[in-house]
Amino acid sequence: MVTIYVIQSINTNKLYVGMTEDLNNRLKEDNAGKSKYTATYKPWKIIYTETTENFQDAKKRERDLKSTAGKKFILKYLNGGSKGSLSA
Repeated sequence: MVTIYVIQSINTNKLYVGMTEDLNNRLKEDNAGKSKYTATYKPWKIIYTETTENFQDAKKRERDLKSTAGKKFILKYLNGGSKGSLSA
């Protein structure tokens, strides 16, 4: 299983979309500053996750969530919208 996730910076509210096979370990790495981008805005908290069977599907969904429509979807979700289609 591959997890597509959105994390939010606790200090700046910046969002980051990624994918991993080990979500807990990835969050620890992001909060430890092991990624150049995430180190700048740490600490992070998980705000959204989805799972898929393989990396190909996960990569497509990650791209979707990084798109303009995906960003609107995430913001709608954060503001109490329900999990549903990507359309916002």
